[in-house]
Amino acid sequence: MTKEYEVIIIGGGPAGLSAGIYTARARLSCLLIEKVMIGGLIANAEMVDNYPGFPDGISGMEIGTLMQRQATRFGLETMITEVTGLKLKGTQKIVKTTDGDFTADAVIVASGSEHLKLGIPGEDEYTGKGVSFCATCDGYFFQEQTVAVVGGGNAALSEALHLTHYAAKVIVIHRRDELRATRIVQEKALAEPKIEFRLSSIVESIEGENTVNKLKLRDTANGETSTLAVNGVFVAIGFKPNTEYLRGVLPLDKIGYITTDDKMETEVPGIFAAGDIRSNSIRQVVSAAGDGSTAAVYAERFVRELK
Repeated sequence: MTKEYEVIIIGGGPAGLSAGIYTARARLSCLLIEKVMIGGLIANAEMVDNYPGFPDGISGMEIGTLMQRQATRFGLETMITEVTGLKLKGTQKIVKTTDGDFTADAVIVASGSEHLKLGIPGEDEYTGKGVSFCATCDGYFFQEQTVAVVGGGNAALSEALHLTHYAAKVIVIHRRDELRATRIVQEKALAEPKIEFRLSSIVESIEGENTVNKLKLRDTANGETSTLAVNGVFVAIGFKPNTEYLRGVLPLDKIGYITTDDKMETEVPGIFAAGDIRSNSIRQVVSAAGDGSTAAVYAERFVRELK
């Protein structure tokens, strides 16, 4: 038999955990399901210095840990498993997972996003052998070596700055002729002597023997190709929403993000969405937490009105 809850939250990042705090405090029976690790992608951030209340900054891992502790103190149940589908049966929502099915009156989708890949030769072959998507996870393995970071946004430059703690040289490769990161992040990266920049450049292939040892680059301005000797490459070109399991259940935008109103409601009554998975999200911890609390407040109202 499936276990029943009033609210099920899919995703254990700041949006899901914030929703968990609010639903648990409302004394609703609620379950939070996370696929990999409570805290979500923010757990990979070495330092978050724009979250209110922490003037000296706080690590992403600590934010997730503190939020989880707060939510579970109020009675939130958490479970590590993969959600494989969502079905509707009358007013009930059936959340299908690799560990069985669970039903709820309301569901808050906060399953976030995952790293985009370059889709070039060598990327899959050398993942874990010099190709990484997480500097916090793998930077330690490149001490006093030369590494590349692909991307020009906040995530890429944050990865590059973190890698300077280990690598001898960090080369940022970006396809445009100017960076996309916010000014304060750019200033930090440009002031770091270990960081170099290759703008107007595209990585066409990742090559090596047992591990990565070079990249093939193409100049977007003149089309010339070159090789760059590196010991590793960190890909930070953006994200895609984790919404494949929702296709056919919820309307998605052309990229795959969920559209909601200002109450975090989707077009399906009783299903809400919060955080990075929402269309036009600004992808910040503080906005994700706000989305989660908003979704939880309106999910509670929805559940109470069913009784």
